[in-house]
Amino acid sequence: MLRVLGRPSRACDGWTRRDLLSVGGLSLFPTMTLPRLLQAADAREIPVARPAAANAVVLVNLFGGPSHIDMFDLKPKAPSNIRGEFKPISTSVPGVQICEHLPRTSRRMRDASLIRTVTHGYNSHHPYSVFSGFAGGKNTSKGPQPHDHPSMGSVLQFLGRTRRDVPGYVFMPAFPGHSQNPRPGAHAGYLGRSCDPLFTVCDPKFDRKGTFYDPVEPIGDSLLPALDALPEVTAERFGNRRSLLQQIDSKVSAIESSRAMDGFSSFQRRALEMLTSSKTRDAFDLSQEPGRVRDRYGRHLYGSSLLAARRLVEAGSTFVAFHWECAVENYGGHWDTHQNNFNMLRFHLPMLDQMLTALLDDLEDRGLLDTTLVVVTGEMGRTPRIGKKAGRDHWPQCGFCLMLGGGVRRGVVHGTTDKHAGYPIDHPVSPGDLVATIYTLLGVDADSTVPDRLGRPIGISHGGRPIEAVIG
Repeated sequence: MLRVLGRPSRACDGWTRRDLLSVGGLSLFPTMTLPRLLQAADAREIPVARPAAANAVVLVNLFGGPSHIDMFDLKPKAPSNIRGEFKPISTSVPGVQICEHLPRTSRRMRDASLIRTVTHGYNSHHPYSVFSGFAGGKNTSKGPQPHDHPSMGSVLQFLGRTRRDVPGYVFMPAFPGHSQNPRPGAHAGYLGRSCDPLFTVCDPKFDRKGTFYDPVEPIGDSLLPALDALPEVTAERFGNRRSLLQQIDSKVSAIESSRAMDGFSSFQRRALEMLTSSKTRDAFDLSQEPGRVRDRYGRHLYGSSLLAARRLVEAGSTFVAFHWECAVENYGGHWDTHQNNFNMLRFHLPMLDQMLTALLDDLEDRGLLDTTLVVVTGEMGRTPRIGKKAGRDHWPQCGFCLMLGGGVRRGVVHGTTDKHAGYPIDHPVSPGDLVATIYTLLGVDADSTVPDRLGRPIGISHGGRPIEAVIG
């Protein structure tokens, strides 16, 4: 929690204990101690495997398990109870087809690597495997735990691969499971809370009430909690950054002489600078964008989040995640299509098609696409056979990953599935392989290790190997 110096009862030096705790534990979000992160960045060397092709990642996670067989691996010759209702269309890559509801994406396939054979045994909606690369262990409903393996963004922060003047790892529109129960995957686990992401918050509005399998478009933006959701800080007080820092600097000598204030240092001041900087505020201020740009992304929570992602990358953020989740229970903001699969996809796919290609076009127009890796995936695929109520169930045995931008080989389709898109028949790809590929494109040695809670070295890719076929 951030608090500006105020009027509660004070010690003789003018600081209250709460002031010390608030500034000393200055956070980008409620569980993160940013000064520890900044100090860690100073203390660690950066492992490098090969020159970095990308300096930023935008990861789009389609929460719920997107139907690979209805999106990027259609089987038009399969029986009707498998092939479904959608038709394939040609793409800009000869011989490669994708879903008819992704026409803009089809024209972008010449710039993409499409992996059709992502496979694992982790039958859970937790984004754990997507963000950490770890797909072992038991399927648990527990929330984030301190012994969890860290997400990619957390590892990058731990290794000092993020800048110091903007949030390095951002997760939008809110923490995973915010509409149900907190889910593991996005957090830092045994690397400590200082490496957790900045979780934005959202408060979308809806023009009607949907159901779990009847999606409704959410209207709203991803908001920065430290700027938008702290009742103790008024706009006037928060905006007066210089005055605040002067207050802090004037107390340095008193801090250094007080045992209660041990540890207050340049890292705290640097954390405060980051949190209150105009660069951080501006990245989330979508009012600075022309109306035509907002229209290109779509004026809804999802499109606004990807537009904010572009602004964060432009400002210098390294790892930005958009987790497609919103009010799941009442408004169908997910890809878990156990029922009404085709109508749900008719709703979601055009939105994804619009905002993804808007992001790609925007990055390209600004000269950022060649150095920004854009990844679209989900925690699993869906069953080849259509079930009751026109639904498809969980299917971790096969899924997809689409990669574009920084360092990605263009016009590639990696992996082939069987005639029903049920199993890979060649080039199976694990979540660890995907994570290893992302690290490699960022110039981080995929064989690097980080210490767990007992100090033991744990591989950041969990045995995964970079997919050379998709690396340019």
